[in-house]
Amino acid sequence: MEAVAFVKMLHQALTRPKRRESGRHILRVANAADYHRIAKTIQETKGVFRRLASVRPLPLIHAFSYNGALNPAFLRKFAGLVTIEDDVAVSVHALPAHGAGSPVPPGRIKRPFVPSGIRTVRVPAVWKHSRGDRVKIGVIDTGVDYNHPDLQPALSRGINLVHPRTLPYDDNGHGTHIAGTIAAAGRFAMTGIAPHAVLLPVKAFDHEGSAYVSDIIKGIDWCVHQGVHIINMSFGMKQRSESMLEAVRNAKRSGVIIVASSGNDGRRGFIDYPARFPQTISVGAVDAKGAIAPFSNRGKRIDVFAPGEKVMSTWPKGRYHEMNGTSMATAHVTGVLALAMAARPGLTPTQAKRLIAAAQVPLKLPKKATRYPGRLDAVRAFRHLKG
Repeated sequence: MEAVAFVKMLHQALTRPKRRESGRHILRVANAADYHRIAKTIQETKGVFRRLASVRPLPLIHAFSYNGALNPAFLRKFAGLVTIEDDVAVSVHALPAHGAGSPVPPGRIKRPFVPSGIRTVRVPAVWKHSRGDRVKIGVIDTGVDYNHPDLQPALSRGINLVHPRTLPYDDNGHGTHIAGTIAAAGRFAMTGIAPHAVLLPVKAFDHEGSAYVSDIIKGIDWCVHQGVHIINMSFGMKQRSESMLEAVRNAKRSGVIIVASSGNDGRRGFIDYPARFPQTISVGAVDAKGAIAPFSNRGKRIDVFAPGEKVMSTWPKGRYHEMNGTSMATAHVTGVLALAMAARPGLTPTQAKRLIAAAQVPLKLPKKATRYPGRLDAVRAFRHLKG
């Protein structure tokens, strides 16, 4: 493919969008060498072809995201050489905890504080073996409160994809909540599951907890280049995305473990993407009694369940807050995997999935109920590591 000709026609195609075709899209280039030539040409000619200002490279999957439409002539000329899909919206997986009230100021937290979900998973019993030392965890979410005293020891610089060139500060709360469950250091009050792990926040979601597939792909790409061991994905969407799947595949090939939440629709037999992809570890939520939480999606594609009801964790402005969701359950699984990886460096994504399958206790289910995977148990995980 001749890169200059391609870029010129791309520019022309973007100048005449049709209203019914407008929106966000992802254009994937079939040939890697073609992609790199095109990306270089776009970078060199943006000053001339100003319509290319909305075109953003997605090198992890040899693609570009863009706003607008492409006219039919472009699509006909490059049929078979490129594929185009919608850049669909993605949302975080969290619900307010019933009766939780307002966020709790630090003075009202009894120290030392280990939340009930972490104790239910029996994490304190394995801290003598591991506290997650030096395990790098990418948290693709709404950012994090860099000033929270229980998070500061764990935080690396991270990246802000919503407001570039600034720290990924959390203007929603969801990301800070996830971060606390995974790795709150107990410096002030709360101790998370892996208090010696390193968190690399990726702010891909805005203050409303919304993002696009292309934002997630950029976040995964950044995490891979930073050498993270685990990526926490407490979000999802209903529509399948081949671009998202390719990004997840490439991250797995790089040795990155991806943990993803199943969704909060209370659906049977369906879970959200990317948790639905077999390359991820998919997580459902249980309530305080060890039964599947009413809001949690469930089905054969779930790998494990973990605490997701009335989960207390860190919150912006140095506070703490209760939330419900498969997002919260996913953070528990990520934390336990961080403990395991510190104890067994080099744990691969395939090995991690097998470990999670072995590290479960049965759910509390009615008689004759559908059989599901069990609830996460940290002690069983470490028994399996030793075996």
